[in-house]
Amino acid sequence: MTEPEPQGPTQEQPARRSMEEKFPRALWVRLIIYVAVGHLFAAFIYLLFELGAQNQ
Repeated sequence: MTEPEPQGPTQEQPARRSMEEKFPRALWVRLIIYVAVGHLFAAFIYLLFELGAQNQ
């Protein structure tokens, strides 16, 4: 049997930890697009209600 490797900190762990703390760039782009499209859709629905209220 082989002995297990020591569980102490290695050089790879700090780099991986800092990578996990930051969001990927693609996720930020997708988030901004979803927020922008969501606001445009909400503005369109608001416009429909305003135009519908004026016709009564």
